[in-house]
Amino acid sequence: MTVVVTETELRRRLLEFVRTRFLAGDPRGELDERTPLLELGILDSLNTAVLLTFVKDELSVRVPHSEINATNFASVASIAGTISALSAS
Repeated sequence: MTVVVTETELRRRLLEFVRTRFLAGDPRGELDERTPLLELGILDSLNTAVLLTFVKDELSVRVPHSEINATNFASVASIAGTISALSAS
C-alpha cells in the first residue's frame, strides 16, 4: 500500500533524512531542497541505496531502476517530484 503524502511533506521528510543520515544533522543548515546532492558527493552509490530503502520502507514507494538517474536524484526537490509522480501512477 502506498502512503499518500503531499510533495511538500515528501520534501520535508527527505531533507530530514538526508540531513540526519548523511550530514550529521547538517548543523550549519546548508542543505536545502535544491542542493545538488550528486555534484557535492552527498549521494553516492551506497547512500543512494540507503535512501531508496528509506523511500521503500517509510514512504511505501518502490522506485524502479529506470527512474534512478542523475536527473531524478539531483536534489531533494527532484527526488520528491519523482516519488510524487510514482505515487500518483
